[in-house]
Amino acid sequence: MHMGTCASIQYASKGGNHSWQSTVNIVHLGGKLQQLKEPIKAWHVLSQNPNCFICCSESMYVGSPIPPVAPTEELQLGHIYFLVPLPKSRVPLSLQDLGALAIKANAALAPSKPILKANSQKKFRTHPTLSSVSLGHSH
Repeated sequence: MHMGTCASIQYASKGGNHSWQSTVNIVHLGGKLQQLKEPIKAWHVLSQNPNCFICCSESMYVGSPIPPVAPTEELQLGHIYFLVPLPKSRVPLSLQDLGALAIKANAALAPSKPILKANSQKKFRTHPTLSSVSLGHSH
């Protein structure tokens, strides 16, 4: 449980696109979004990405090293996880790094088509304010 305020990455949940809230969301190094419909142990993902560790967007703080998710821990639905290169595990997180991860996550999540409704061809509106407002900058 986290108390108080922090500089973790938060996403606007208002709007019509709730797909990422019902999946486990893993943002890969290249910015690809992997969405899983049920919780999974971290080691399943790590076994396919040997030089990385997984961190949860909710436990990232500027100025502190990124805490890795334990391999035996279960990745939870509605959470956003990042695959991060192992060397970064010992380095305090800079505001630039956090911003880069936020931009990567926003880019991955904004156009996401819900996996759960993969067979429906309806277009989902993404919230226009997701990319600018939640990151605190304008284009």
